[in-house]
Formats: sequence, structure tokens, C-alpha cells
Amino acid sequence: MRTSAARTRERILHAAADLLAREGRAAVSTRAVCAAAGVQPPTLYRLFGDKDGLLDALAAYGFQQYLTEKQALGETDDPVADLRRSWDLHVGFGLSRPGFYVLMYGEGRYRGDFPAGLETIAILRRNLARVAAAGRLRMSVERATQLMHANGLGVVLSLISTAPSERDLELSTVARDHVLRTITTVGDGEPEAPKDVASRAAALREGLRTNGTIAVTRSESALLAEWLDRIADTGQPGPVVSETPGTTEDRDAHR
Repeated sequence: MRTSAARTRERILHAAADLLAREGRAAVSTRAVCAAAGVQPPTLYRLFGDKDGLLDALAAYGFQQYLTEKQALGETDDPVADLRRSWDLHVGFGLSRPGFYVLMYGEGRYRGDFPAGLETIAILRRNLARVAAAGRLRMSVERATQLMHANGLGVVLSLISTAPSERDLELSTVARDHVLRTITTVGDGEPEAPKDVASRAAALREGLRTNGTIAVTRSESALLAEWLDRIADTGQPGPVVSETPGTTEDRDAHR
């Protein structure tokens, strides 16, 4: 059973969320929230610490809403199609809840402080890992995750900052398809075997991560993972090291 303090905290949080959704970030003052929730300021401070504590609680609430919607998407047999649906959900969430979105992503709050925020990015990473395992990723899962998230974030914040009557909603579709062409190797058809070194490395890296063990030590496994990520992200294992003068001749002389 919830305590009286828990019920009061929830009432304050819902009042703040309603203000944020209806009137925007500027409307969320401690005075306005207290009035909407029917409490005195000392109660708010006791339960949330200060206004920043209330805003953090609102951000966590927003991440939980977003996570619930993202989990409801589920998975299909086509991980690239799932990435499209995930992108569209992200953009739709941001444009339908701009106050929450800016609070969650645009005010320097670290997503890692919120468990639901961490899980939303983990879902994206898992989808990209499925793409990599199918041999359809041009780079490491980590870089692809960062790239897709950063581009989605930029699109939503750009659209939010534009007057609704002037928004070009096709921008989201163009950006989404551009990112997918950049990070994946094939389009809507059946998965193909990876042909280039980078996609082969990404597929092997994900296969080793998820499908069993190999006869190497932990340090060797970590080194192999680092090499594969580097190959996946650059297309080659690293800079070519020039031979010192005489090396080739000396080696030929001993053949």
C-alpha cells in the first residue's frame, strides 16, 4: 500500500506533468505546481529536494512514458524495418510532447541518470545488434547506435524549434533513410551475406558477443573485440606502418 507521502508525491508529479504538457517548460514553476497540486511549497521541497529535483523526476517520468511506447513496438523478422519504426516513434513522441522532449534531451540531463532512459537506448542497440548479426551493418554496433540516436535527436529538436506552420515533416523521413543507408549494407530485400570487410567484422563481433565462447583468454577476447570494432568503424585494422629503410631488402636477403 502506498504511503500518504507517496500519494502526495505522485499528485505533485502529475500536476507538474500536466503543466509541462499543456503550457511548456516555462509554466513549471514551484508556485504553479504547488497551486495545481493543492500543496504548500515546503511539501514539494520535502519530497523533491528543490526545483531541479522536481524537473529530474519529470524527466524520469517522460522517459518511462517513452519506454512504454517503445516496448509496445515489439520486433519483426526485419531488424532494419524495426529501426524505421523506432525512428518514427521517437520523432512522433518528441513532436507530440515537446515540453517533455526538451526536458529529457535538450537541457543537459544525462540519460544515464534514468533507468528508463538507459533502456530506451539499449533497445536501439539491440535492434542494431540484430542488423550486425545478419551481416547488414557497415560499422560497429556502438558507433551505429550513437549515429542513429544523435541524428534522431537533432531532427526532433530542429523540428520543435520551428514554428508548426513552417515545419517540413519530410525532413524526418529524409534523415531517417539517409542514416539507414549510411549504417546498413542492403535495403528492404532479403538479408545478404556481408561482402565488405567492415560489415564482416561487425557481424563477427556481434556473433562472438552473443553466440558462444572461443578458446581465448579474457584479455585476448577484449583485444579481439577492440580490433573488430576498429575494423568495422574504419574498414581496416589501423594505419599502415611504413617499413624502415632496408627492412624489405634485409628480409629478401634471408629468403
